[in-house]
Amino acid sequence: MSDASLNTTQTQATEAGFGDYFALLKPRVMTLVVFTAFVGLVAAPVGLHPVVAFAAILFIAVGGGASGALNMWWDADIDAVMKRTAKRPIPAGRISGDEAFGFGMALAGFSVVMLALATNFLAAALLAFTIFFYVVVYTMWLKRWTPQNIVIGGAAGAFPPMIGWAAATGTISVESILMFALIFMWTPPHFWALALFTRMDYDNAQVPMLTVTHGRRATRVHILVYTILLAALAIGTGFTSVGGPVYLVVALYLNARFLKGAYDIWRRSEERAEADKYLTERKFFKASLVYLFAHFGAIALEAALVPFGLGGW
Repeated sequence: MSDASLNTTQTQATEAGFGDYFALLKPRVMTLVVFTAFVGLVAAPVGLHPVVAFAAILFIAVGGGASGALNMWWDADIDAVMKRTAKRPIPAGRISGDEAFGFGMALAGFSVVMLALATNFLAAALLAFTIFFYVVVYTMWLKRWTPQNIVIGGAAGAFPPMIGWAAATGTISVESILMFALIFMWTPPHFWALALFTRMDYDNAQVPMLTVTHGRRATRVHILVYTILLAALAIGTGFTSVGGPVYLVVALYLNARFLKGAYDIWRRSEERAEADKYLTERKFFKASLVYLFAHFGAIALEAALVPFGLGGW
């Protein structure tokens, strides 16, 4: 950790409240974790008692929050110089780095142990590995070392549906791997679109994001290539056991629009983008959130229709 981070870690918290500790959990990211884990659970061919299912999702959410807190602890130095993160609890001085570290570690241990007791060892092991991967592999290593940080590191955000599936079945299957792959391939174009209109943040923080190391033109090309690969995977998933006619219709419509958005980003010049304050890139980023939630919502709907003889193929 850098000297700036060490200094931040020693900062005494002032006026910390419940909202500050909740912010450490990255609630927006946690929403994605909870939803995709829930879909993985309900799409599984084995049902769980509602109380057990609720407990599983709760502990997965706590584990996701632990990852967020530990990420903020380590990244306090770069958060302090990035406009969009400067008001987070640690750089703002409301919570000290030591407190955030202790809070995150306590939640991590609690979530893994409780998930093991509520469901099974495999689900707990996947949750533990997810926390480790996000905090150590992505945050501590990849993020500050390689422009492929978000590509490889995106695996951390892709594990929740696998954990939900494992909580219900005690196994890893082709279906859960497909849901993992869907998030894994979605993450780069989603995050690189954000990086296009927040590049100065990464410049100032000296984070080797693709926009910084290879430039915005290369980033636009990468967005298009990954979106094409993502579309093939997303549509192909429609013909598997977690897909079905409802999912396929959703996938065809959304991927056509997403490909059009990626193409529009690819063909834009920097002059045009700067002139309209990266409007196209901002729209693509927002659309990417709808894209992922809609795909997983369609998977959940297919699973809900199966008992009525309507879902799946």
